[in-house]
Amino acid sequence: MNSAPATSAATDGLIADLERASSTIELLQATAALARTADPAAAAALVQVLGFNNPGAAVAAVDGLIAIGPAAVDQLLQLDPRNYGARAWAVRALAGIGDVRGLDLLVEALLTDVGPSVRRAAAKGLGCLRLQALPADERPAIEQRCLEALVEAVSDGEWVVRYAVAVGLEGLAKGSAWPIEHSSRGCTCAALGRLSDAAHEDTPVVRLRAALALQRLPSF
Repeated sequence: MNSAPATSAATDGLIADLERASSTIELLQATAALARTADPAAAAALVQVLGFNNPGAAVAAVDGLIAIGPAAVDQLLQLDPRNYGARAWAVRALAGIGDVRGLDLLVEALLTDVGPSVRRAAAKGLGCLRLQALPADERPAIEQRCLEALVEAVSDGEWVVRYAVAVGLEGLAKGSAWPIEHSSRGCTCAALGRLSDAAHEDTPVVRLRAALALQRLPSF
């Protein structure tokens, strides 16, 4: 039998537990418990955890924020850009949520962040933004921004990022409304082709993933 969703009072109690945590393990346990509620009222507290020097708790907080979904986006976007650690975790959360309001931060992270794991998360996130609910006339410009950032990242110096770019390009193409003759399709094909070509890509697993993406998009 499934348990009932946490009440506001219960969430308040878990937030208080988080604020009282006095050790690394207590912080991790309190964050995990709060994250499991998936209560929008927990978003602000979970975002605060992203700035603590506790990777385990940050992972739990990211999972909770993703479970909360779009209701957590405003809190994530209000993070101080000078707090690099918190912003890096926020990129992971925004990539998992897929809300278009995170577009600017994801593009910036993919093209400028110093951490390969952050750029990898951003690349995947740009490939799976949830654009279906947007008005049809707003989607093309957003899809184009995603595509331009992903194509630029084809030359990233880290193979894990290039692998994620292949994943992102596939996801973007599958979710797009581009007609067969649209230039963006050709641009996507060219980028994946470069990643699958041994003359340009020296990491076998990246080449294989890009080739798989091309196979999954036979209309190209």
